[in-house]
Amino acid sequence: MKPYSDIAELIETLESEIESLTEQVSTLNKTPQSFNEQVIFKYIDTASTGKTKDFVRSLGVKSERGSLFSSGDVSKLIKSGADDISPELLAIARKVASMKNKNGKRR
Repeated sequence: MKPYSDIAELIETLESEIESLTEQVSTLNKTPQSFNEQVIFKYIDTASTGKTKDFVRSLGVKSERGSLFSSGDVSKLIKSGADDISPELLAIARKVASMKNKNGKRR
């Protein structure tokens, strides 16, 4: 929780957090609109580039290079994004990646 100077400021901060969380939940409740969004949803679900890579490989999809999809391809998609991924979904994936990098495997 952020520092606050009075109850009104605390309430404002908490209401802002509720609004942000509600938007994130709404984004996660949506159906993927593209293959890349499906990959990002899988990454958010597992918090693992390796498990996401295995998922993509199980679908028989190859990378842009024409080779087997790799964990690096998942990382690149999260970092660079793609035109067919909603910015809100990408922000959640980046947050998951950031949390994982800071805290190990915990989400």
